[in-house]
Amino acid sequence: MATASVAFKSREDHRKQMELEEARKAGLAPAEVDEDGKEINPHIPQYMSSAPWYLNAERPSLKHQRKWKSDPNYTKSWYDRGAKIYQAEKYRKGACENCGAMTHTTKSCMDRPRKVGAKWTDKNIAPDEKIETFELDYDGKRDRWNGYDAASYAYVIERYEARDEARKKYRKDQQLQKLEEKNGSQNGEDGVSDDEDNEDALKVDEAKVDESKQMDFAKVEKRVRTTGGGSTGTVRNLRIREDTAKYLLNLDVNSAHYDPKTRSMREDPLPDMDPNEKFYAGDNQNRVSGQAQEFKQLNIHAWEAFDKGHDVHMQAAPSQAELLYKNYKINKEKLKSQVKETIMDKYGNAADEEQLPRELLLGQSEREVEYDRAGRIIKGQEQALPKSKYEEDVYINNHTSVWGSWWKDHQWGYKCCKQIIRNSYCTGAAGIEAAEAAADLMRANIARKETAEEMPAQMEEKKLATWGTDVPDDLVLDQKLLAEALKKEDGRKREEKDERKRKYNVKWNDQVTAEDMEAYRMKKVHHDDPMKDFLN
Repeated sequence: MATASVAFKSREDHRKQMELEEARKAGLAPAEVDEDGKEINPHIPQYMSSAPWYLNAERPSLKHQRKWKSDPNYTKSWYDRGAKIYQAEKYRKGACENCGAMTHTTKSCMDRPRKVGAKWTDKNIAPDEKIETFELDYDGKRDRWNGYDAASYAYVIERYEARDEARKKYRKDQQLQKLEEKNGSQNGEDGVSDDEDNEDALKVDEAKVDESKQMDFAKVEKRVRTTGGGSTGTVRNLRIREDTAKYLLNLDVNSAHYDPKTRSMREDPLPDMDPNEKFYAGDNQNRVSGQAQEFKQLNIHAWEAFDKGHDVHMQAAPSQAELLYKNYKINKEKLKSQVKETIMDKYGNAADEEQLPRELLLGQSEREVEYDRAGRIIKGQEQALPKSKYEEDVYINNHTSVWGSWWKDHQWGYKCCKQIIRNSYCTGAAGIEAAEAAADLMRANIARKETAEEMPAQMEEKKLATWGTDVPDDLVLDQKLLAEALKKEDGRKREEKDERKRKYNVKWNDQVTAEDMEAYRMKKVHHDDPMKDFLN
């Protein structure tokens, strides 16, 4: 920043001015004031002590130093959830047809759809909701917690505290119950002395002590995340007070090294001790047990895959690396099994071929077995029946024999009822008799049909009667009356062709004789007759 130089009359005046300024800084001299009584800053030239006329000195002059986008109309309030403003008693025009509120339409109604809406029942009119509109500023529109009531979280805290209290009470009851059962079993077995009773009572009293007092070792008040103080937090000390510290297991100076900064002792402090009695075997023991070896192999596989060109990184994509390692192990096992099967198919498996006798595998037995000179068993061992992999002697649908116990005409069936349908229900002896009767009837019908085919029936010429039925044997027609009926039928047909020949006085007789019907039948035109055009 450039400052204007002040001209002094002499070097002595300049020296005095500098001493005065130093004294003012130290508070030994009064500050210099201007005409209005305001203190003058010695670091600013006198002609720059007041702001220019074109700047407003009452507020910051730079735009980024003040709220240049603030608007007094903006608000930080939020909607009044669930608030109601008016409860109507009758339905109003334009209200929701379902609930009767004026503040929303039927389509946007959030109430349960009624069977008959409030518009028609005029009952149970819902109150109007409180409609509010706010003009939020830039931060208010993007505030996720705008309108959140922090007091509502107290319910969550109370629920978790109640759960913790119930858990503590349950654990305490379980501990008391175990101690009381142990005390009762000891008293029931061999009447314990009064001293032992007092000791058990003391244990029960100790169990009644508050759990927080028993677990005092778990809470240590410390200054955390700071060098010279700061926030006070709770740090859990995972070591139980009764446990011996790892650096006290072996006080020999040349024993396993203990690093106090990381609290680690990698080597075994007591290498000569019995492993079954050893409580601590060094931190290196954790690296070669449990899932540490699997994690180590996973890292090695990721490194080797990366060296071979695969884009695998254990820290960047651990799930991908673990999935690739899992697939690698599966494929490796498949390849090993394939190689094993190939070798066994090519060279055979001697271990399976040469099986030891059961007598040698199971040891000696008291069973007496008699052999002949050829080494065959004569007596002493029952012949084992071969068993099938399918179910045997399983009867279904009330059958007393299995499917396939009966065979006839290239078909399997049940022997109990002689049925050839697999899922049929057993009918027993009655079913067999019915089947035989049906078979006999079928054979009789087939024989009758064969004989009918061998002897063709004689075709009898049947005379069609007047009414379209068979002519009775005793029917006799008078030839004279038949000739007259034929003439009468011809006259009737001529009248039908020419209406002018019909007489004025028509005599009608509704009595029809057999000769009339026969004449009608003989003169009738058969439309399906190919020779009908040549009849007349």
